Amino acid sequence: MRVTVRLFARLRELVGAGDLVLEVDADATVADVWATLVAAHPAAEAYARSMSCAVNLEYARMTTAVSAGDEVAFLPPVSGGEARRGA
Repeated sequence: MRVTVRLFARLRELVGAGDLVLEVDADATVADVWATLVAAHPAAEAYARSMSCAVNLEYARMTTAVSAGDEVAFLPPVSGGEARRGA
């Protein structure tokens, strides 16, 4: 089945695209989608332990099941803006 993958921040840079369509098994979970992504883009593996994920705009766990046509987003941690001194 096909799912749309949305990537943000550094993951988007590593993969070279913000949106991908991936083919996964019918009984796939978010972890399976991640594994498919990493198989094609091994540099993404470095973010496996620190990212958040969502399915259809709802935060999800790696064990969450996905269905055909779902949108799976992977969001690596990002650092904030400039720290204010003396504030």
